Amino acid sequence: MNRHQQIVGLCRLGEFFVDFLKKEPHQYTSEEDYLAALLRKSEIGNPWFTQENQRHALESWANLLTESQLNAWLSPYKVPQTSKRVGLILAGNIPMVGFHDVLAVVLSNHTAVIKPSSKDRQLLPFLMGKWKEFSGGNVKYEFVEKLDNFDAVIATGSNNTARYLEYYFKDYLSIIRKNRTSIAVLGGDETDDELKLLAEDIFRYFGLGCRNVTRLLIPENFEISRLFENFINFKEVINHHKYANNYEYNRAVYLLNQEKFWDNNFVMLKEDEQLFSPLSVINFSRYNDLGEVRAFVAEHENDIQAVVSNVDLGFETVPLGKAQQPGLSTYADHVDTMRFLEVI
Repeated sequence: MNRHQQIVGLCRLGEFFVDFLKKEPHQYTSEEDYLAALLRKSEIGNPWFTQENQRHALESWANLLTESQLNAWLSPYKVPQTSKRVGLILAGNIPMVGFHDVLAVVLSNHTAVIKPSSKDRQLLPFLMGKWKEFSGGNVKYEFVEKLDNFDAVIATGSNNTARYLEYYFKDYLSIIRKNRTSIAVLGGDETDDELKLLAEDIFRYFGLGCRNVTRLLIPENFEISRLFENFINFKEVINHHKYANNYEYNRAVYLLNQEKFWDNNFVMLKEDEQLFSPLSVINFSRYNDLGEVRAFVAEHENDIQAVVSNVDLGFETVPLGKAQQPGLSTYADHVDTMRFLEVI
């Protein structure tokens, strides 16, 4: 293994993303044309993966794949001397969601044995091929339809799937991830610009990611209308047929059950204590003091991926607008993947 060459390759991959994203189609090289075709094919196979959201994912990774950020991420960890085969069962809820796991495995001197999600099969093989090319061949990975011949596993699935995975991989060292979601805590004095940033945390990727905010905690006197006023930039989500189907279904259910909700014709707000909300719905509750907020977070700690807030809550939070921009050292389910890979 040559980690230096791998890092050089990742930096070149990030530059490749930047060049692709800033060009008009008529300016593409043949490889950029091929990437553009993959993005179109990916959207056809999975309509949730719109061109905009796939390009947003590429841009986010382009911002991370720099020498300084990669070195800062990797510096606390020792490089294992023994290379293992690490099985990866990837999620497919948002574009490139499994790329961080793949990077972690390869950069830890292991072979990534990748079982991609059926919802996200187009982009990753191309990106891995480019990384290997840019790294002089120093990238160990393979794609499989079924995991076989592996030493450890990292798998992501629903809560139901996770129970099956925990049983199936009980004899292996593993990280098994379950359903999580994110919440936002408002202090009441947020500006309109800050609430527009919150809209990005809610609507990016149609709210399908575990870092998307699906639950709000707001002060007693906070006016709901302020949210709707500042969410308007995302009104186009209702023109996406799969999102619209969810919106119409959930709205019909609430009307049929005579449940109270607030509606602005593309998203609904519902006062509900549940942490998880249906797609196109944001649950919220009101609080009197921050002690109630801290109690709520403590109660749901194992189901919350991120707490988004500009309020000082006494623990780590993500600034408004940054939920979908995790750093390299931000780990899913708060489990340090690199430390796991260091000792397997």
